[in-house]
Amino acid sequence: MGPGKVDLLEAIERTGSISAGARELGLSYRRAWDLVDTMNHCFKHPLVTRVKGGKGGGGAQLTSEGQDMIALYRAMETKALNAIGPEWKIIQKSLSKNPGK
Repeated sequence: MGPGKVDLLEAIERTGSISAGARELGLSYRRAWDLVDTMNHCFKHPLVTRVKGGKGGGGAQLTSEGQDMIALYRAMETKALNAIGPEWKIIQKSLSKNPGK
């Protein structure tokens, strides 16, 4: 689980679709499907399920486990950023204002 997969889960949740979520992130449908398939097989319970088509067609939705994984990952990310905050500020102050020149 990493930032790209979590971004994809969030995009699927927003759009209700793997293909729309992929478009939103600039991914091919194939790449997005491969990421979803990997996540669904790596966890004890799937993170994304298909929604059967109807008048508006099919789609995808996150399971409660998928929603939990987003929340856990974002909480870990916040803790990590807070832990490295002082060092990150030093790095940012050390960066050139004119990169590449």
